[in-house]
This record gives sequence, C-alpha cells and structure tokens, in this order.
Amino acid sequence: MSERNIAIAGGGAAGFFAAIACAELAPQARITIFEATAHPLAKVSVSGGGRCNVTHACFEPRDLVKRYPRGHRELLGAFHRWQPRDTVAWFSQRGVELKTEPDGRMFPVTDSSQTIVDCLKAAAEHAGVQLRLRCGLVSAARIQSGGFEIRATTGEPVHADALLLATGGNRSSAGYDIAANLGHTVVPPVPSLFTFNVADPRIQDLAGISVADAVASVPELRLSERGPVLVTHWGLSGPGILRLSAWGARELHSREYRFPLWLNWAGGRSLEEVRAELAAQRVVHPKKHVSGSPILAIPQRLWERLVTAAGVKPDVIWTSMPNSAVNALADQITAGEYAVTGKSMNKDEFVTCGGVRLSDVDFKTMQSRICPGLFFAGEVLDIDGVTGGFNFQAAWTTGRLAGQGMAGFSL
Repeated sequence: MSERNIAIAGGGAAGFFAAIACAELAPQARITIFEATAHPLAKVSVSGGGRCNVTHACFEPRDLVKRYPRGHRELLGAFHRWQPRDTVAWFSQRGVELKTEPDGRMFPVTDSSQTIVDCLKAAAEHAGVQLRLRCGLVSAARIQSGGFEIRATTGEPVHADALLLATGGNRSSAGYDIAANLGHTVVPPVPSLFTFNVADPRIQDLAGISVADAVASVPELRLSERGPVLVTHWGLSGPGILRLSAWGARELHSREYRFPLWLNWAGGRSLEEVRAELAAQRVVHPKKHVSGSPILAIPQRLWERLVTAAGVKPDVIWTSMPNSAVNALADQITAGEYAVTGKSMNKDEFVTCGGVRLSDVDFKTMQSRICPGLFFAGEVLDIDGVTGGFNFQAAWTTGRLAGQGMAGFSL
C-alpha cells in the first residue's frame, strides 16, 4: 500500500470521513481530497441552522433503515458495520461531545457546526490527508495497468491508484459524469426534502404558526406522514412536510409539484373523534364564541381560519352551533384539502433522490462492482434519508466503509 495515490473527489462530509479512515489505516498512502470550491465541508457548516444535525439517536439498524426512502436495503448491512453509536463515539474520542434533543436529533453540545468542521479538518490534517481547494476532478479513465488517469479543473493530470467519488447530489458536479463514463448507471436526480408552495386563505399571512402533531397526506399516491407542520410565507414546511417530500420525491416531481395535499390538524384523530370533541364544547363552554375557543392544541389564528372556512360566523357561540356546522368544522380540521402549486428547497437541506445505481456497488467496501479501484460514498449514490440527521449518518457510514475499502484495496 506504500506510496500509492488515492484521489477523493469532493470535500464534504463523506469525502473527509473516508479520507480520514483510509489515512489512519494506510498511513503510507498519499491521500488527496480534491474540492472544486474554496469552501470544504460547506454543507456541514450550514446544516441544522448552523448547529449541524450530526446524526440521530437511533441505534438499531433495522429501525434506522426505515428512515431512508432509497437505500434502506443496502444500508442495513452497512449500518451493522458503522451506525450512529459509532459516529457518536468517533467524535467523542476527538473531543466533540454530542447531545440528543427530544425528537432524537443529535447536535454538538456547543450548538455550533464549526465544532464539527474543525474536528474533521483537524483529524484529516493529523492523519496526513492533503486538501486541494478550487481544484475539482473533471474526468477519469481507467488505465490498463491499473489505476486512473484523471483530469482536474486546473488542467493538470492526476494519477490515482484508487478513486473515490464523494461529490454529493448536486447535478452540476462532475461525479455523475465520471461514474457514467466508467460504466455506471446514474438514476436521474430529483430534489428531495423540499417544502410546499400553497396559496390558500386558510393559511395566508400565518407564517410562523406551527402545529406540533399533524398528518399530511397525498391519498392518490398513498403517502402519509405525521409530525410537526409549519406555515411559511410561501406555504407549508416542518418535519412532517419534509418527510412526505422525501418519500414522494420522484412521484411529486413527475407531477411537476402540483397535487392535492390533505391535512389533519388534529394529530390523526378521526372525523368521528373530532366531531365528538366539538359536540362536547356545547356542554363545557355553551356561551363561548366558537372562533375564540380553539381545541386540540390548534393555534388561535389558524383555528379562526378553519372556523371561517367551515362557514361559521364570528359571533356564533357553541350552544347555537348547528350539527351541519359541527360537521363542516370537523372536516376542515381532519381532512382539509390544500392545492400544492410548487416547491421550495428547505433552507439548509439540499438533498436529492437519485444517483449511482446501488446494485453496482459492494456495500461492504463501497467499491464498484464494474470498475475495480473506483469507490463511492455519500449522496452521489442513490441514497437519501428523511430530515433529522439521517443523511449525514449515511455519509459517515458510507465514507467510513469506503475509507476502509480503499485502505485494503490492492491492484
């Protein structure tokens, strides 16, 4: 392994983690990360609102893979080799402690993504990894004697005995072209983890209002997710919406992001249950105005909009509310239909559905089954997870396995 050259395309989470693992296992190898921009680990820096959602406190691989719309089968074995518990331990050994929030997301105790960036950079430097900035890889050809002849964006030729593509899911990166030219099939990438554009009087001017327990569904696609839903200036967001977008990424793309969305603001309670709740208000609060007494933890301003949409006038009190109005309001609460007319990318969650076809990759080593010496890690693969630290965990896992695979690779 001595004096061998290993080239890593992409200075993100997966690329750095792979480089560190490889360098620690094969200290005599020359390992170089080629990053096309001047800002390595840029996505790590901005993720989680600048706090970096490193991973998720889910330590059972069979449960963990359920958070991946694509790649769950292949990741099962991979997570038995490297999972969130290992990620937590890895950072802890390097002086970075993580904390778990109530929803399972894990962040550095500093609440600063710079802590993670500094840790990865320091570990790479300590392991002897070389970092080339403003120098991406444009093309690669496998030579008959083994290894690769690579051309960089600077025009210089690069020779590598092994090549890792960790260029992420950005369609403009060269990773997909290099993979395709080396014999791999690339599933066309489309956005995942996006918010919905909705122009509806029920939520207009309510930006910032959220419902902690709601169900968002697209019945015609048999998609449904339960979780917090946030009203934004342009429509709807929050974990429930983002998870729905991930599971329906390709189907929603095929509909050009125009589809009917159904919302149950009552946390999955049935129409009958909500009707009973509303009817009970006649007894408990007979003289109160319906519009001023929300139930089921629905925020006041949203409640007023739902009451209006049900045709209930502002001066109506509970005791004088007819059954037809109770039914209409229950319907608004449990099965309101909202027209989605487009999407917006979630501010710090640029994730794609698509990438290098998984069946052509050995998930024990992350090496290509088609082109010896070619490895993959991170979102360049057709893998994506829901929001909550799962995409970073896939990057840590595939990066670690790729690093180990490259360290053990022999021509």
